Amino acid sequence: MNDASVQHELTRLTCDLIAFPSTADHPDALIAAIDYVEQYTRDSGIQFIHRFEVEQKPSLMITLRDTQTPALILNGHLDVVAARAEQYQPVVRDGRIYGRGSQDMKGACAVLMRLMRDLAALPDPPDVGFMFVTDEEIGGFHGTNYLLEHGWRSAFFIAAEPTDLNICHAAKGMVRFDITLHGQPAHGSRPWEGVNPILLLRDGLQALEQRFLTPREAVWETTAVPTVVRGGDTLNRIPEVVTLSLDIRHIPEETPDEIEAAVRACFPGATVARNSTGGIPLMTDPNDPHLAQLAASIERIIGRQPVFYREHYGSDARFYSGAGIPAICFGPVGAGLHSDHEWVDIASLERLYLILRDVATAAE
Repeated sequence: MNDASVQHELTRLTCDLIAFPSTADHPDALIAAIDYVEQYTRDSGIQFIHRFEVEQKPSLMITLRDTQTPALILNGHLDVVAARAEQYQPVVRDGRIYGRGSQDMKGACAVLMRLMRDLAALPDPPDVGFMFVTDEEIGGFHGTNYLLEHGWRSAFFIAAEPTDLNICHAAKGMVRFDITLHGQPAHGSRPWEGVNPILLLRDGLQALEQRFLTPREAVWETTAVPTVVRGGDTLNRIPEVVTLSLDIRHIPEETPDEIEAAVRACFPGATVARNSTGGIPLMTDPNDPHLAQLAASIERIIGRQPVFYREHYGSDARFYSGAGIPAICFGPVGAGLHSDHEWVDIASLERLYLILRDVATAAE
């Protein structure tokens, strides 16, 4: 199917959404983006609209029936990472939409908006909910996680994150540590009179590399990446402390507690602080019947079987999978995630619409 009217509206909606500079530090733009979706929803004649706001992060939960537990929830986030001013001016060229958030994930949000309108117009709308949030890029705790904790549940959850129309059923969790290594200051000319925490850092990093070998290609293993080092304030003085920050992405088979124990073993005597929580992994059985139904719809509509794969970064789908609800990421074709040349393929937005419509109409 190639419906020019559908593609035209998906393009228009995507471009309108891109124009909002909806970063975490612009709450007015987050509100404006949610207002836009809410007005579209009301103009579509949909009655069951629930709006929330936590820490200046607004969200919408829209259902086609009067329920808090629809059979299917379709999720999209309207927040984006920072960009240059011109990236909020969408460009349509060669079958693609360029601009911040085009791929991640305002194109998919446009699909959800049009799908919501069309399903609501059916004589007997299916049991589907639409979730629009504005804090996925900074953790998702005031949007998707908040709604989950306040009773918005489903039998199946799809985050329409970009996946090239394949199915992401697993993703790594995240945990971060701040490690403080304690030394004993001394004059730089008399190192025997002090304890240099920079040397303790060196030894610890060597041990860390042995425990979490830095991969040279994409692998499904836990990675521990040193990202920030702070220490020293005078060129001729051994510093008193050095701090190291670690960004760790872990597979579901390794727990944060196990990883913390390994980190402490690499840096004996150091103060180790876990400075983030909730970076749980996404983990849904690829043999789950909901995924089989989605895969059948994909094959029927685009003529190929989807690839089931695992990702290295997280999404809001992890909250639902962590609550025991089958959850996956499934979204359009694009590239340039978080880059200066982000784009989404327009034809894939229409294919996404058709697939999600097929799945949604069967949701009971």
